[in-house]
Amino acid sequence: MSYPEYGPGGYGPPPRSHPNGTVILVLGIVSLVACMLTGPFAWSMGNRALREIDGSGYFYENRGMVQAGRICGIIGTVLLIITFCFVALGVTLGIIGAAMEGS
Repeated sequence: MSYPEYGPGGYGPPPRSHPNGTVILVLGIVSLVACMLTGPFAWSMGNRALREIDGSGYFYENRGMVQAGRICGIIGTVLLIITFCFVALGVTLGIIGAAMEGS
């Protein structure tokens, strides 16, 4: 007994996963939790991956993961800049205080 050919299914191609999606998310989370230096990397990789996803025309199942990693990278970068500003302010005030004490 043979079955009739109905052709391909009407669901389209299976969804893809961007290969760097997990890396971007991990870098973004690490930038918030442990090391803020990974924030700019998550931000730039996330921007590049979103451009690739949007330009491809296909459905990527981990687009939300890439967006979340990018947003965490942006927040981590802002925290990194704020931390550097406070450190620079502390060093400057320390130098000024030492100079005032010496005169």
